[in-house]
Amino acid sequence: MMNPSALQKYALFGGLMEEQIESILPFMHEEKYGADELLITEGKPNDKIFFLVEGQVAVSKKEIDLARFSEGEAFGEMEVLDVMPAAASIKSLSPVIVLTISNKSLREIYKKDITTFTLMLMNLARDLVRRLRKMDEKFASSPPIFF
Repeated sequence: MMNPSALQKYALFGGLMEEQIESILPFMHEEKYGADELLITEGKPNDKIFFLVEGQVAVSKKEIDLARFSEGEAFGEMEVLDVMPAAASIKSLSPVIVLTISNKSLREIYKKDITTFTLMLMNLARDLVRRLRKMDEKFASSPPIFF
């Protein structure tokens, strides 16, 4: 498991004190994947947020590459927040190590420490907004699509 002070530099843990990160580490699990493995499958249930500790993954929807995530980025939050099937597939491009936190564990953090829970959700919201802005810019720079 990672050192809490090392995690403070990542967006998901931004603003959290070392003690707060330490308190949520027991709710997180480390998972390892080889290259070219699916971590999340589009249309299938996903009940956990993945935090990329090492490696790189590709995000695709209907076999169209949308993005790549590297160390320090989180994914899977859409399904945890809106409880719908996965909006896209996530596939490892290299060997990957992730920390995961389940929806159930998030509820436990909420019960145990509302401040830590709130900061984590704010950090997730900020990441989602950054991605939305990127997608808006990408969309706006593409040729117009008429429906």
